[in-house]
Amino acid sequence: MKFDTKVIHAGIEPDPSTGAIMTPIFQTSTYVQAAPGDHKGYEYARTQNPTRSVLEKNLAALENGSDAICFGSGLAAQDAVIKLLKTGDEILSVNDLYGGSYRQMVRVYGPWGLKSRYVDLYDAENAERELGPDTRMIWIETPTNPMLNVVDIAAVCAIARKHGILTVVDNTFASPYLQNPLDLGADIVLHSATKYIGGHSDVVHGCLIVRDANLAQRLRFIQNASGAVPGPQDCFLILRGIKTLHLRVQRACENAEKIAHYLAAHPKVAKVYWPGFESHPNHAVAKKQMRMFGAMVSFDLHDNTYQAAEKVLSNTHLFALAESLGGVESLIGHPASMTHASIPREERLKVGLTDSLVRLSVGVEDAGDLIEDLERALQLV
Repeated sequence: MKFDTKVIHAGIEPDPSTGAIMTPIFQTSTYVQAAPGDHKGYEYARTQNPTRSVLEKNLAALENGSDAICFGSGLAAQDAVIKLLKTGDEILSVNDLYGGSYRQMVRVYGPWGLKSRYVDLYDAENAERELGPDTRMIWIETPTNPMLNVVDIAAVCAIARKHGILTVVDNTFASPYLQNPLDLGADIVLHSATKYIGGHSDVVHGCLIVRDANLAQRLRFIQNASGAVPGPQDCFLILRGIKTLHLRVQRACENAEKIAHYLAAHPKVAKVYWPGFESHPNHAVAKKQMRMFGAMVSFDLHDNTYQAAEKVLSNTHLFALAESLGGVESLIGHPASMTHASIPREERLKVGLTDSLVRLSVGVEDAGDLIEDLERALQLV
């Protein structure tokens, strides 16, 4: 089954009791049993919910996995993965990491004795050189947030497997439509399904997809014990969003390409970050492992100040100034003060995340209208 068909049909059947083509919202906290242990596969809604079950089957199919586990948010999904580790273990991660992920690793789990290091993994050989005696997990974002760096998933996963280390790929920026890390050797794929998978900025959700049955069992135990589950209506909304995932992401990528080239030629723009440029350090890797180059674009201004960025951020009309990404509408954000504010400034500057960096989540509007919107704002710098 091809991807465009999977989003509509994989794991989804008409409701057997009514024939409803859309999976119903099973808004219940518990399930009646005929006798102790004699039930229809569902006992308590923290552990299982029929709406959630359908969504998990669909998500597993989209990432070519055997199982998916849904959570109340992307960070709740990350929390479950980290709980696979123990005090003294180390996570080796990319040095350009989403601020919320960094915050959880450093400020929540650091005091518990979990170690984390943030290094350049864009040269895959660095993964081998940077492994320490306590490294138990490699955490990959690709493309990264917000610098759009690209990691060679297959190469890093091969190194990790050789050393018996788990690899986790946060695939949020790409979505399953553009990239399938399990096919490239990853052990766990993570999504903030709030973003491209949901696609309509109306639900917070997260998921993990795996192939190994034992790993799935461990993650389900952690989820049930910790209680980080999504509600059935949230699962329904994600299922609804998935049905147009391929259409939305393709259009957004096409728009992003036009906007990236427009920005690259603009006299007030110093640098544009987008994997589709041949000048991008890992363009060849992106071309190899992605179907398109994504709909996220970041850019820096020649006037390298927060004040310059603020003029752009505060004067767009179609690009809404807001956190998040991946919706049908275009968003504009300031990573230094928004999504990555929890990362110390000196650490941000090491990877090029300046005070004037602007991040775009390009939506599915008319590309010409979006370019006009940016042009009006850039004229004020």
